[in-house]
Order: sequence, then C-alpha cells, then structure tokens
Amino acid sequence: MLVYNSQTHKKEEFKPIDEGKVRMYVCGPTVYDQIHIGNARTFLSFDVIRRYLQYKGYEVTFAQNLTDVDDKIINRANEEGRTAAEVAEEYSNAFIEQMHRFGILDPDIRPRATREIEAMQQMILTLIEKGHAYAADNGDVYFSVRSDHNYGILSGRDLDQLRAGERVEVNDQKRDPFDFALWKAAKPGEPSWPSPWGDGRPGWHTECCAMIHRYLGTPIDIHGGGQDLVFPHHENETAQAMCAWGRPLANVWMHTGMLRVNGEKMSKSLGNFFTLKEILDKYPADAVRLLMLQTHYRSALDFQTDQLDGAVGTLDRLRTCVKNLRWAADNAPQDGELSAGDRELGAAIDAAHDEFVRQMDDDFNTSGGLAAIFGLVTAANKYLADAGNDAATAPALRAADMIVELSDVLGVNLSQAGESDLPHELVDLAAEHAGYQGDDPADAAKALLAARQAARAKKEWATADAIRDGIAALGLVVEDTAAGARLTRKA
Repeated sequence: MLVYNSQTHKKEEFKPIDEGKVRMYVCGPTVYDQIHIGNARTFLSFDVIRRYLQYKGYEVTFAQNLTDVDDKIINRANEEGRTAAEVAEEYSNAFIEQMHRFGILDPDIRPRATREIEAMQQMILTLIEKGHAYAADNGDVYFSVRSDHNYGILSGRDLDQLRAGERVEVNDQKRDPFDFALWKAAKPGEPSWPSPWGDGRPGWHTECCAMIHRYLGTPIDIHGGGQDLVFPHHENETAQAMCAWGRPLANVWMHTGMLRVNGEKMSKSLGNFFTLKEILDKYPADAVRLLMLQTHYRSALDFQTDQLDGAVGTLDRLRTCVKNLRWAADNAPQDGELSAGDRELGAAIDAAHDEFVRQMDDDFNTSGGLAAIFGLVTAANKYLADAGNDAATAPALRAADMIVELSDVLGVNLSQAGESDLPHELVDLAAEHAGYQGDDPADAAKALLAARQAARAKKEWATADAIRDGIAALGLVVEDTAAGARLTRKA
C-alpha cells in the first residue's frame, strides 16, 4: 500500500509502527458554528481512509478532538449573551449529529480541549525545562521557534524568508515574532484555568499535540487534516513534540485538498457558502459522499451544486442494480451447471474486487475505486438483461454482495436496495384487497401482487385497477419482470 506523505512530498510504502495496528489522529473542528462542506470533505476523506485500513485487516485506533475553547467561541458567546461553554456544547452536539447523518464513524477517542488542561500544562512545563519555551511577564507562555533547529521540516518554510507579521502574531511579549502561544493569560470575562503562570487557557497549537501524546503515544502512524493546517498548525505541533519528547509526532502526515464551490472560493459574500446541514437537509448523505469521492482526497475539489441531482441518480443506479440482482437470485430456477454468462459475471466480480483494492492501495484513490464498482454494475446489468428468467442464484447474489461490500468501504450505504423500505400502509391495502392478515409490508406486497394477478386472469379489471391505484398512491409502481411482478418506488 502506497500513501502520500506530506512531509516527504512523495508516496511511500505504508508500514505501521506496530504490525497490524494503526494509530491515527485527525484534527477536529472548533465548535462555534455548523461545519461547512469544506470541513466535511476532510472528515469524509479520513473516514474512508480509516474504513479501508480496517477492510485491509488493520486494527485502527482513531482519535479526533473537539476544540471547545477558542477566540471564535468566546466571540460568538459574547455576541449572543451566552457563556463560551454553552456555545461549545451546542455546536459540539451539532457537529456529532451531522457526522452521524453523513455516515462518518465515531472516533474511538474524542478528547475535548477543556478536559485536557492538565496534559497540556505538563507538556508546556517540559518545554520550558528543556529551554524551548518561556513565560512572558504578562502570564503568556510562548514556544521559542528558533530553539528548534528542525522547524519547517513539515511545511518547508524558511523563517528567514518569512516577514514578521505576515503569518504570525507580533507583540512585545515575544522574544521573537515567530514564537507562538502555548498558554494565554486570562482576560476579563473569558474562560480560564489555574496554572503555574497564572490563570489562563491553552493556545490552539498546544491542544492536539498534548492529546495525541496522552491517548495514542508518539509517534503515531498517521496525522491528518486539511491542507490549510500544514502551516502553521501542524508545523507547530510537530515542533512541540520533537522538542518535548525527542520524537516525531507522526510518521505519516496526510492532508486533503481545498474545496471550491462552482469554481469559486467558498464565501458568504458570494452566496456559495454551504454548511453540511444545509446540504444534507436537501440531498441524501450517500449521494453527497459519492459526489465528493469522485475526486482524489489530495486534489482540490470543485463542488458543483448542480451535480447533486446527478449524484442522487448515481446512488439510485447502485441501489437498483443490487435490488435487481437480489430479485433475480430470489426468483431464479434451481441452479444447474453454470452458463457462460454466469462465468463471465463471476470473472467480473473478481476483477472488480481486485481493481478496487489496487486503486485504493494507491494512496486511497476513491475515484478509481468507484470506477471499479461501476464496472461491476455495468457487467451485472448486462448479465441480467441477457439471462432474463435464466439468471442463476449464486452469481447474482455474489455480485450484489460485492457491490454492497465495496460501497460500504466507501461508507456508501445501499441498504435501501431491498424491500425493507416498503411502506407499512401496504398492510392495510393488502387487508382490504387481498384478505391479508399479517403485519409484514413485504408479505403484504406479495399478497397484493398475487391478488392483482388473479383479478387480471379473471378479467376483473376494476379490482386490478383498484389495487394498482392504491399501490401508486403509496409512491410505488408495479413492475412486471420475466420472474414475475414486483413493487418498486417511483423514480
């Protein structure tokens, strides 16, 4: 498996520190508002990376923080007349809710900055003792950037070529304009905690480093985040780790490309700023995932909103193929010797799996992985068309299972491909027209279809039409196939 390392700027063979195990950390959100789709793209990318590592048999321990104390949270609280804790709690819950809606797996460890103050202070004390940090007169504590001779190893930045004040905060408490805050002295009305340097709160760059060391140990196998975090955030993180513990923070650094909307930078002033919640309120999460995963995680993603309807159609194509394969398998005649078409489908299944793995092994190429899945969908649809009523159970069912399996690695849920989503109102309709006395919508559907067929055979057209109309009122249509009639949802 090859993985692109942002630090070395090349693909490298992935070799975990402990054989068969992966320790992985991805920077989480600052919880002061709903996350936007650019944030969501990063969390989606690493969700798929995690899922694929698990698919390959690795035991993955995944951690992601919540930054629940920050200037943005404090400013939001002051604007709304609330406490910073109230704002942080609201948007922490909102973030977790949207991740669940988007199909993102929960992390194994989700530390919150406000609950890790002691670990941060211990790291700061270590840095001071080793001469890499200092306390200012006002109670701030700063990391001495020039004390780290390896500073810039991740981003490639040369301090001597950067102008003070361009990407750094300048104040008279720093010994050097490039130094960054590890601890910020308390200001009136802001949340704070006691410390050896006076009441205050941690700096942003301090949090992840201390939490990674506490929960995962250092170095970890993979540290991830958006491309915008390479400098200064991740550069400052790895500098602290090297200076505090004499070890890199991570062996592999991974970063997602930036997201644009309809060819332009996402901006509220341009009217193209979308939160994840806004998108998921209008479109199925699995369709949004499919659209985003068509672009490699390291590449810039141009999120075309007018392509979302097409993504819904793509999702429907997947689900319909699986549904048709399972229908054919359930209604196939007794299997005999496999036909040439059966063997061709079997070969297509094997080829799709091998191609999916080959693509994903090449730095998690989801675009290539999706192409492998749709190659199998094309082969399966051709098989069903050619086989007609002679489809065989084993190859049809195996093809359906493989499409679902590979899609699941990408977090695309095809569970609606069966009859589990049939409306319960079918039970009442079947009781009225078919004398059905059970409580299962799938069984009710079969009873209705049998009653309709019987009415048509007797030329009782009014009864057949009443059944058809009742079914249509529930958003379903009767589809007649070579293997018999079935119900499907209206397109």
